[in-house]
Amino acid sequence: MYKILTLNKIAACGTDLFDRSKYTVTDMEAEPDGIMVRSANMLEEKFAPTLKAIARAGAGVNNIPVDRCSEEGICVFNTPGANANAVKELVIAGLLLTSRKVAAAIDWAKTLKGKGDEVSKLVEKGKSQFAGPEIMGKTLGIVGLGAIGVKVANTALSLGMEVIGYDPFLSVNAALNLKPGVKVVKSLDEVYAAADYITLHLPYNKDTKDTVNTDSLAKMKDGVRILNFARGELVNTEALLAALESGKCAAYITDFPNDALIGVDGVTAIPHLGASTPESEDNCAVMAAQELIAYLEHGTVKNSVNLPDCELAKTADCLVCVIHKNVPTLINQITGAISACGGNIENIASKSKKDWAYTMLDVTGKVDPADIEKIEGVTGVRVI
Repeated sequence: MYKILTLNKIAACGTDLFDRSKYTVTDMEAEPDGIMVRSANMLEEKFAPTLKAIARAGAGVNNIPVDRCSEEGICVFNTPGANANAVKELVIAGLLLTSRKVAAAIDWAKTLKGKGDEVSKLVEKGKSQFAGPEIMGKTLGIVGLGAIGVKVANTALSLGMEVIGYDPFLSVNAALNLKPGVKVVKSLDEVYAAADYITLHLPYNKDTKDTVNTDSLAKMKDGVRILNFARGELVNTEALLAALESGKCAAYITDFPNDALIGVDGVTAIPHLGASTPESEDNCAVMAAQELIAYLEHGTVKNSVNLPDCELAKTADCLVCVIHKNVPTLINQITGAISACGGNIENIASKSKKDWAYTMLDVTGKVDPADIEKIEGVTGVRVI
């Protein structure tokens, strides 16, 4: 019986996928095999030795200690694309909000309460302060052409915008999903020089921190409008505020407010609503459950942030699944340990992802996982 711990409220359409003859699903489990989580902070969590996998019902994994999980032999999944449409819709709303000053205009209109018959005249007199350009015919620059970036690109193109995009890791699938007319460029500088609007859709890490900074802002058009529905740390707040003050940046909209941004003219701060739709929560829950089931029952890895995608059919007596460091001779040591105890390897699949690798072996005969666990560099072993 597999034990699943939920750290947040997970949509029932996801948890219902667990066959109750094989799984227990609860928010009170001390020794889980798998964890489903949304936003709960797990960075200081002490994991039980039984834990094999964590599935984040969402894209970002900043709340999970991914490096430590790798060292403890725990596979970490996310759900890329499951909330892509929800975020895309809010980004498109953001394009209009930054152009037409809609949020500020609504706030101003509320101040007219109690003015009685004067309201109509005051509206006509005051509306000019909220005038702004249409998006049709303007150029949208997209930094990051993943699941969300592609959807934003295609929708903006349909709205009559010129669309250019940059992604050094553009996948074949993403490229095929882009509508004809979306121009993919080879450098960020090309985006900065051409775009009237720039929207960020890239992950946050040490290389992408402060992507928008004093230097990059200087390369942008005067009056550029910036949208950040990815991660707050992608934009240097001090540089952004200076650009707003000087007029270099006409508007900034973000789903990741901080204290310095709230209440600043030109800033529209949204309280992280990108994936806050029932459809998105359902999609994420279903994908997260499917990932855990495939991994726990079959050893299959798909959409892991710390391990490579890998699968191998079980045709012999058992599948041996090994998480290990991506270093020379380790696979030879693993196969040697299996052979030494009399196991015969029928098939093998091994993939790597940066510093880590995942090896699956279809074996006839018995295998003692302890013989593999003692190999230096191996952090997780399962025999299915």
